[in-house]
Formats: sequence, structure tokens, C-alpha cells
Amino acid sequence: MNRRTLLALTALTSALGAAALPALAAEPLKIGFVYVGPVGDAGWTYAHDQARLAMEKALAGQVKSTYVENVPEGADAERVIRKLVAEGNKLIFTTSFGYMNPTEKVAKSTPGVVFLHATGFKTGKNMGTYESRLYEGAYLNGILAGKMTKSKTLGFIASFPVPEVIRNINAFTLGAQSVNPGIKTKVIWVNSWYDPAKERQAAETLVAQGADVMAQNTDSPATLQVAQEKGVYAFGWDSDMSRFAPKAHLTAATNDWSGYYIDTAKAVIAGTWKSGDYRGGMKEGMVKMSKLNAVVPADAAKAFEEKKAALTAGTFNPFTGPIKDQSGAVKYAAGVPVPLKDLLSMNFYVQGVDGVIPK
Repeated sequence: MNRRTLLALTALTSALGAAALPALAAEPLKIGFVYVGPVGDAGWTYAHDQARLAMEKALAGQVKSTYVENVPEGADAERVIRKLVAEGNKLIFTTSFGYMNPTEKVAKSTPGVVFLHATGFKTGKNMGTYESRLYEGAYLNGILAGKMTKSKTLGFIASFPVPEVIRNINAFTLGAQSVNPGIKTKVIWVNSWYDPAKERQAAETLVAQGADVMAQNTDSPATLQVAQEKGVYAFGWDSDMSRFAPKAHLTAATNDWSGYYIDTAKAVIAGTWKSGDYRGGMKEGMVKMSKLNAVVPADAAKAFEEKKAALTAGTFNPFTGPIKDQSGAVKYAAGVPVPLKDLLSMNFYVQGVDGVIPK
């Protein structure tokens, strides 16, 4: 190339300006998710995965996500988390309570990665926690249950005896008692987040014991399917499950994690993320109720909508005294809200819940 040609090319480049030259695109943020169940469980894991997909759509080109499903809580979780780190993921969401200690262990040894753990309470410099106030939805479910029961016996299929599940049992019972003081809630623990066979058996047992409205803190639609077969009512959980039992499904307390996942990814990309503990409810749009079944009577729908509006406005807290334990002893006096630390460690049944909490 002679000097004249070189000068001409230099002038052309200058005239076109920087816009004519392709920019070097930043690499997408790689994000890993660890799921306790299958993405098709129709409940907890399904809701997380729908939010992951919404995040990918909202931040197209900026993020690239992957997931591992059906990961047991415990030692195997640590192996999966470390594998996601090794694959270059710089933001990792671990989405079940039993992942807390493995997440903390990996986070301490991997300072260049951000970890977010769902439903736990341990945080660190590069590890935060997040959880929905799904007990708000459980309380609303309880209002409908209290209005619609004829036997005054409710059923609850519970997974593991951890504070989040105990909170939901209590909130459901308190909601029912707010409109029907004579309510009793029977609980069966299945020791699994997702086991349709166990959930079905538990639901059948509860119906045999007189429960005519059932709730759950498990992930499959088996409880609803039993309810429809037996001619009683139930609620979806984490996701709208009405398609599985349209006659029995009264409503569902659902989790919408998408806003949180989008905002967190943006913060990590921008370098502004800070560790903390995030808890969102109906006011923040993280907890939503699905459409009411047409069988819900007008007075029940009115009570439901009034409390839903108060929760959305942030003017009502389901865990405000007076709250009594099973023995009838006052745990929290009238007008006194249960402190956050007590909510996070809740280990007692409220009055009206039958049985004992497993050790």
C-alpha cells in the first residue's frame, strides 16, 4: 500500500466516525439456577423457571441462563453449584431451603461469583437471600376456606417442618378463623417438596378425616385432583393449577419471581449489586392470586378482595396479634406484629391446628 492510498483510507475512516466501526459487544452474563424439582412440576420450580424465561426475554443479549433440575438438598447440591461455577456462571440462584449451607460454602470459596439463596437466612459479602411473603396468599386462601367449609375441618398437606411451611399453615388457619372462629386444620407431613403419590395419599386421608377444603405447601397438583374426585375444594400453590382440577380449584397463591430476577441481573451487570435479604409480597407484586372460581359465593369473594386490597396497599399484616399457640397461651398481644426474626424461625402451631410439628 503506497502512502497516497494510506492517507485516503485514514481520511475515509475519520469521516465515517466511530459509528461506522463495529462495537465490541460485552459477553452476556452467565446465570445458573438450581432447582429442587422438575420444571414441569406445575408449582414451585415451574414458577422459578417461568421467571427465568421472562428474565431472558427482558434482557435478551445481556444474559445467558441455564438450570439443573431435580437436585437433592444436601451434599449433591454443593457438587451442582460448583459445576455451575466451573462453567463460568457469575450469578447463581439456588432455589430451595436445603441449599442454604452448600450455597454458603461455595460462596465463601468463590468471591468472584454472586449467589442468591431462596427462603434462607444466611448472607455474606457475595451471597444474599430472597423470599416471597407467600403466607399472605395462604391467609387469603384461609378466608375462602373458612367461608366455604361445611365440616369446619380443613386439611393441609405439608412438605418439610421448616419455618416457611409452618408460617403458611398458621397463616392459612388464621385466615380461616378470621371469618369462621370454630375452624380446625389437620396437617399431614409428606417429607417431600414434590411427590405426587405421597401428596395424593395425604389428601385422600384428610378427606376421609372430614376435611372439605384443602391447602398445600407441596408442588404437584395431586391434592387438587383428589379434591375434584372427592367433590371437595382445594387451592393451587406457587402457580395457577386450575387446569388440573377446574371444579375444585378455588384460587392459587402464586409466586412471580421475574421482576426480582431481572432487577438482580441488571445490578450484577452494572456492578451495583449488594448483599442483603429481600422479601416481597403482594405490595411488591411478587405474590399474586389467580382468578377466583365462579363457585365462590359473593360474601366470600368480598371478604377475600377486601383483605387482598389491604395486603396490596401494605396496610394489613396477617401476623398481627392477638395470636395464640395450640395451648391457648397468648404468643403476641393484640395489635403486636410478629417480629421478622420470629417469622423466620417460626416453630409453633397457632390455636386451631391439630397435631404436633415433627422434630
